[in-house]
Amino acid sequence: MAQEPKPLIEIISEDDFLPLVQETCVEFFRTLNAFVSAIENNSEVTGKFYSILIQETQFVENFLDEHGARENKTWSLFTEYIASIRNLAKAAFYINHLRDRYPFYKLRDSHEEANKFFHDGKKVLSFLNNSILKLYQESKKGAAENQISIPGDSVDPKEFSEIEVNKYLPRNASEEKVREEEERIIQIFEKMRSVSKLMRELKISRTNSVEKIKEIVLSKLDERKILMFKNMVHIAQSEFDTYIKNTKVEHKHESIKGFRGYISVPLHLMEVMYWLCHFYERHEDEIRQSERKLKISTLVDKTDLLECIVNFCFVYCQHYMQEGDKLSKEILSSLVKTVRLELPVPHPLGFHARPSTYISLIAREHDADIWVVIDDEKYNAKSVMSLLQVGGIVADKGYRKVIFEGDPKALADVKILAQHNYCEDNKIPPSLGYLKAVLNTT
Repeated sequence: MAQEPKPLIEIISEDDFLPLVQETCVEFFRTLNAFVSAIENNSEVTGKFYSILIQETQFVENFLDEHGARENKTWSLFTEYIASIRNLAKAAFYINHLRDRYPFYKLRDSHEEANKFFHDGKKVLSFLNNSILKLYQESKKGAAENQISIPGDSVDPKEFSEIEVNKYLPRNASEEKVREEEERIIQIFEKMRSVSKLMRELKISRTNSVEKIKEIVLSKLDERKILMFKNMVHIAQSEFDTYIKNTKVEHKHESIKGFRGYISVPLHLMEVMYWLCHFYERHEDEIRQSERKLKISTLVDKTDLLECIVNFCFVYCQHYMQEGDKLSKEILSSLVKTVRLELPVPHPLGFHARPSTYISLIAREHDADIWVVIDDEKYNAKSVMSLLQVGGIVADKGYRKVIFEGDPKALADVKILAQHNYCEDNKIPPSLGYLKAVLNTT
């Protein structure tokens, strides 16, 4: 006689579940007990400590999710505590990592700027640590109410000590040859510049208004958008490590090594921003209220959380991306070869408002220097007024061609513009389609 198939999901009683969760949570409680002791004794919480904390909370959360604990009345709040601790521990890990690695990033911060960044970062880390402590105390209460026996001991804090490294192997890998190194670094600069531009377009700045900060997070800095920014910067960092690190171009230009810091710092700040927004949207978001979320909101100060997202993470992220942009321009000036092109004057009206505007927009889009050279005098093509002045000189002297000088990529677009008579018929070629978007925004 054929046996009946077993059900795909077997219902386990809460009594049978208890010994399973008891065994699973032992190392979680022992690790958090060590964390409590470290905070109370003002001991250092190392990156390794946060890593183990994340690992243990992730292990317990996975176990609870596999058994459907979020949908169980008895265990749902306990599961929420575990997930919340994990999220905040991940944010704390990246803040701690930033503080540890800061001296190696070779940033050009002044002494005052560095001190302010460390001071503000320490405040955020303190807030996260205290929030984790509160969540842990409540998770212990919830566990005790559910008859979990909580161990009183902790793991050995020595397990979390970092290995101090002050000896390095000889730096002799810089002879690795990679083709088109300079072109690669220019592409990476452009990727970072595009992210910086997207962030500037959000028009977010430091504010003390609680309502304004809340509005910013809900409408402009959601988890999805931050993830997009983070992925874009991560791609730039990966390309830097693959194509630029330990190559001749990095060895030749010392400042290129420093540019990586202006990728890494924003990336880690975005990691913090992502996990804090994730926490807010999943555990404390006012849009989806529940008894569990209301309980969490009494333990983690919502105002402080949102301020960390906007006034620390986003503001500093934007600052370091802008500083990186300044550095990239300095590096480009030593990498990019200036070229000259002789191009015709717009027909029949010369450099009047329309063609001058198009040329200026091209220069601004590429964030590049372009000059019009007439009789050994240079006129800045980023300035419409300067180009209109060129128009007057060209008309007076009857010139039919002028010399453009500057960035090769920007001049390639100016050449396309000239080939279409500077779009005097208002038809912009597809390759210059960005001009339409810029014109629409302005």
